[in-house]
Amino acid sequence: MTTDKDFDIIIIGGSYAGLSAAMALGRSLRKVLIIDSGQPCNKQTPHSHNFITGDGERPAAIAVKAREQVLNYETVTFQPGLVTEGSGKNNAFEIKTGEGLRFSARKLLFATGLKDIPPPVEGFAECWGISVLHCPYCHGYEVRGERTGILANGDMAVDFARLISNWTSDLTVFTNGNSGLSEEQSAIIAAAGVRVIEKEILRIEHEAGKIGQLVFTDGSKEPVTALYARPGFTQHCPVPELLGCELTEQGFIKVDEMKRTTIPGVYAAGDNTSPMRALSTAIAAGTMAGAALNKEWIDQRF
Repeated sequence: MTTDKDFDIIIIGGSYAGLSAAMALGRSLRKVLIIDSGQPCNKQTPHSHNFITGDGERPAAIAVKAREQVLNYETVTFQPGLVTEGSGKNNAFEIKTGEGLRFSARKLLFATGLKDIPPPVEGFAECWGISVLHCPYCHGYEVRGERTGILANGDMAVDFARLISNWTSDLTVFTNGNSGLSEEQSAIIAAAGVRVIEKEILRIEHEAGKIGQLVFTDGSKEPVTALYARPGFTQHCPVPELLGCELTEQGFIKVDEMKRTTIPGVYAAGDNTSPMRALSTAIAAGTMAGAALNKEWIDQRF
């Protein structure tokens, strides 16, 4: 593997999108550096689903296997570390890590994911990715027919109630305080046979991240097996914004269909660009980004 500090492409983020892009680029004979901090957003998730050939496997095991395969390509290098700074312009970028290492590259790809912001509910963070869930396609089958909650209000509560009712009829919306539902929204939820509880949640009682019940500020309790939620988030890595990359109104890095950001030479792929947070979509996005980066390189030569 290469050991110098000048690369064709630096990939910041070594999970599924980043590794997928690195494989496409390694197979294209590009000199690639992957820098990864080892803090994926799904680090608590015990099993990955809805991913053919890897259904039910641990996310970390999938990533380890992928990294081993990617590093078989002699032009790909892996560097542990947290990227804290980025500067330069197309064909002349520099990246700095928190450990003080500096690397240069002609192109950059950010596959850095998102940082979830848990609501101020005791136990939420400990259950996130285990029994507090974000995606029924990833986890709904495993809790099908179970007593299930939705932590949401307003339009999100309506959308979630419609969606999750496909997997269970024992469903309750917890608004965590006064409901922001309109009469029309309340009628839609009621028509779906979904209860609404407006009490404030004090804490989530759980055992090793598996929910037993919700405890409310009035002392009452409600047993649930799973709780769906969509907490707020920020970009896990601030460097794309510092380089000038534009974000969408929702807070994702703005990219085109080829995963190009608004800054020439800077690409992004994976959860940091899309609300569809799944291994399969991240891997597909990484493959697209890798192919697009290689194509840009070729177009600049001819």
